[in-house]
This record gives sequence, structure tokens and C-alpha cells, in this order.
Amino acid sequence: MMIFWAVTALIGLGVAAILIATLLRAATAAEPAAAFDMRVYRDQLREVDRDLARGIIGAEDAERLRAEVSRRVLEADRALAAAPQRGRGPGAISVAGAALVALLLAGAFGIYLRLGAPGYADMPMAARIADADAAYRDRPEQAALEAEFAALPQPELPNGADPKFLELMERLRAAVAERPTDVQGQELLARNEAALGNFAAASAAQRQVIALTSPRDSAEDHAALAELMILAAGGVVSPEAEAALTAALQRDPENGTARYYSGLMLAQTGRPDMAFRLWRGLLEASSPGDPWYEPLRAQIPDLAWRAGVDYQLPAPAAGPSAEDLQAAEGMSDEDRKAMIEGMVTQLNDRLATQGGTAEEWAQLIGAYGVLGQTERATAIFAEAQTRFEGREADLALIRAAADRAGVAR
Repeated sequence: MMIFWAVTALIGLGVAAILIATLLRAATAAEPAAAFDMRVYRDQLREVDRDLARGIIGAEDAERLRAEVSRRVLEADRALAAAPQRGRGPGAISVAGAALVALLLAGAFGIYLRLGAPGYADMPMAARIADADAAYRDRPEQAALEAEFAALPQPELPNGADPKFLELMERLRAAVAERPTDVQGQELLARNEAALGNFAAASAAQRQVIALTSPRDSAEDHAALAELMILAAGGVVSPEAEAALTAALQRDPENGTARYYSGLMLAQTGRPDMAFRLWRGLLEASSPGDPWYEPLRAQIPDLAWRAGVDYQLPAPAAGPSAEDLQAAEGMSDEDRKAMIEGMVTQLNDRLATQGGTAEEWAQLIGAYGVLGQTERATAIFAEAQTRFEGREADLALIRAAADRAGVAR
């Protein structure tokens, strides 16, 4: 690295020295136009003498030419005397040019020191991929990660560790220990251990759920197991957690939880390019109600930067405000449905008159699907396909919403 800096400095200083010397030499060599004229006229006088000696011109013509050239010599001499003295040193423009060269050289080094990575060796793509492969292969196992995470200071239990809840948990643990083949008991244990932050115990219970329900175990079961294992490992995707993610995706390639954590694993092992492609597709196919939606929006801009992608985060889809949700909690089923239908109608009217993003059209299709208004959902889907024709990323988001609503053709 020192050799690189030495060679770079020598080349830069050499180029700067040549440019500065050229500017200064040009300034020193500069002379008034009258001085050049004087040399020309003297040459003409000598030429007249030579022509006279050769007999090319006569004495009378020679005298007349000498008088004319001598007159011009006198005029040039007066002009030279009146001109400011130059050529004794560099002019202001040349000095400014030399200063500019030095400033550019210093600026180039300054920009590199700020934007570059002094001290780092070259990082070609092949080497980075090899490092990522090594990081992927050398990941710690689940047990080691859980032990490391358990040794860290843990947050307080939620709700101040309600004694009644803790007592119920002890009873639940005892009941499950007595009846380990009770699927419902294992599911309750997994859910409540996770609520207490006991993710290792929760993942053990979830593993039992999968074993007891096999071969009817679902993608959601395996995705839930993977999530609990990742939380128990402090957010790191271990090889065992990856196996659970793979099992979930084998059963449902569109499982959002599994896709989210698969992207996280790629980001953790030095492949932000692959992680970005996976997360971008997931974000475009997700709605604000999905649990991974907000984490994706929070993390994907930084991931795109690491992947070297110029990415603009799409505007969030419009939805009910926190005040709307709070107001809906105290309503009857009929009033709540009426409020939801009113918000859906407002969104429909706005998109029909003002247009909107693909996320908003997808949200409207999904809302009509939830309300059971499949005809309206189908009509909105058809209109959205027309509006976003030729925009494949937007159409993929809209088709995914239509598929969830059961109106995709």
C-alpha cells in the first residue's frame, strides 16, 4: 500500500511540476509585439544590403528601402519604450494558473481521502463473492448462537412479569411436560414462551408442533420455527434456521416470512445484491398489513446502497390512520364494516378521479376481496392492468393482490 501511495504521489507531483513550469516559462518568455517587429526590420535592413551587393537592386532603390525600414524601426523602438516591462517574471495569470493546478491536485487527494478507502486493498467481484461464500459456510451453529445471545443482558419481561401470568406459564409447562403429544398445548407453549422472550424454549415447542403434525405441517409452521430460532440467536440466521426457511419455501414459495428472513441471511453473509432482489420483489408484492412490510421499508434503502443500486423507495400505500383504527375498536360489527366500506369507497373514488400508485390499486383490490365484493375487485383489477400496462413491476404487485383476492385470471 505504501508503494501505491508513493507512486501516486510522484506521478501527481511530476504532472503538477510540468504544468506549473510550462506556465511560468511561458510567462517569462513573453515579449511585446514591438520587440518582434524590431528583429524583423533589422533582418530587412541586412537583406537590402545583400541585395545591393549582389546587384539585384540599385543604389537609389537601396537608399529608399533603407529609409523606409529605418522609419519603421524608429516607430517600433518608440512602441517598445512605451510598452510595460514584461518578461522579467511570471505574470498574474500564470501565477493563478499554477495555483489552480496545485489546488486541483490537492483537491483530488482530498476527495479520495473522503470518498475512497485509503488503506484498503483492491476488492474485485470474484474475491468478494469468495468471501461471501466463506461467510456463508462458516456461520456458527444454532446452539452456539443461542448460548452467545443468552449471555447478553436481556430486557425485562413484558408487562412487568405479571405474577399471575408467570404462574399460568408454569402450569402450562407442567401440562405440556405431562402430555408432550398435545399439539394445542405445544402451540400455546410456543406462543407464550415467545411472548416472554424465551425464544429458545418457544422454538423447541414449535419444533414439537411440526413433528406432531407431520406430514400435514405447513409452510407457516416452518416459517414460524425459523423466526423463533433467529430471534433466539439474536437475529442471526443459522444453518438450522435456514433449513427451516427452506422447508417453508418448499411448501409455499410465496411465504412472506420465509422470503424476508432468506433475504436477511443473504445480507448477513455478504450478498446484498441477491438480498436486494429478493426483498424488492417481496416489498412490491406486500401490503401495509403484512408483518414484514415496515421492516422491509426501513432496511431496503441501505441494502440497495450496499448492492450498488439506485433505488427509490415507493410511496407507502394509503390506509386507515391510527385514529381510524382506534375508533373502530369500540364499534359494533355493522358499524365497523360500514366504516371500512366508506374508506374503501373514498379510496376507489380518489383512484378513479386522480389516479394513484400501484400499491394503492393493489390495496383497493385486496379490500374489495376482503369485503367479498369480488365483482368490484375484478373490475378494479381489469382497470389497473390497463392503467399500468407495460410496467411489469407494478403489474406484478397488482396481480399478487388480485391473486390473494381470488380474482386473478
